[in-house]
Amino acid sequence: MAVSKQDRRTKIKFKLRKSINGTSQSPRLSVYRSNAEIYAQLIDDKGGKTLLAVCSADKSILSSKVNKIEKAKLVGKLLAEKAVANGITKVVFDRNGFLYHGRVKSLAEGAREGGLKF
Repeated sequence: MAVSKQDRRTKIKFKLRKSINGTSQSPRLSVYRSNAEIYAQLIDDKGGKTLLAVCSADKSILSSKVNKIEKAKLVGKLLAEKAVANGITKVVFDRNGFLYHGRVKSLAEGAREGGLKF
């Protein structure tokens, strides 16, 4: 029986989430990638709330005509700027079952360039 991509990603996601937890000092940087957009959130798992959220459909990112990989890097930089403005410099990266490759990797590099440490 063939396992779908979605089932495979869900299995990896749950395995990763066993060891990854975010706190208010170092929140979890969760990445979701759809076909068209990419989303990133800073989540405090202990408090159970989202601290920040950025996506590639943001007006400042949409205005720049770039490909999806460069858009992901801009999302990472924007998230890092907002996080540093709120006093957050250290995060725990959660790739959410996606491979650390392409747009996910580009977002992580953009966040590092913006000043986040993980």
